[in-house]
Amino acid sequence: MKLVLATRNEGKVRELAHMLQGMGVELSSLADYPEIPEIVEDGDTFLANARKKAHAVCEITGLPALADDSGLVVEALGGAPGIHSARYAGTQGDYSANNEKLLSEMANVPDGERQAAFVCAMVLAIPGGEEYDVEGRCDGEIARDYRGAEGFGFDPLFHVPAEGKTMAELPMERKNAISHRGRALKNMKKILEGLLSG
Repeated sequence: MKLVLATRNEGKVRELAHMLQGMGVELSSLADYPEIPEIVEDGDTFLANARKKAHAVCEITGLPALADDSGLVVEALGGAPGIHSARYAGTQGDYSANNEKLLSEMANVPDGERQAAFVCAMVLAIPGGEEYDVEGRCDGEIARDYRGAEGFGFDPLFHVPAEGKTMAELPMERKNAISHRGRALKNMKKILEGLLSG
């Protein structure tokens, strides 16, 4: 089965490829399709954005497409950055500016009130209009400073109490086991296995 990962984010492609190893799925990503224009994520939920990307890429390539939209939801910030996580500080994908903005917004939030969650909605679009969607979530809290060099995005500031570490301090195997994207993909893998055996 050929499957297009509807993203140009190298960190995301690495994670997804790692988790889909051994499934007999031939992966490509938007890096292999430079002619596909940027898909505007103008939905008001993670699911709406993932759905839009998956269907657009499926339609253009004629292949099954897997898209996710994910982000950080911080209780003390009323759910922000939410669907705007990748461009929280204004520029798409500027991780260090996003992290600096988050630290500054959270500066006066006391310990015990720094709860946050990574949320991921994932959609598989199949030519012909079929669609499958799943969600994953990982709960944690916002650290007061950067820790760890793995991962990407808000990982160095997202502390997982159960692990005693930030996402960026976890080896990829462990991160993939507990992360929002890992949990969503675990559910999606069951769907893919069903489609591959069916």
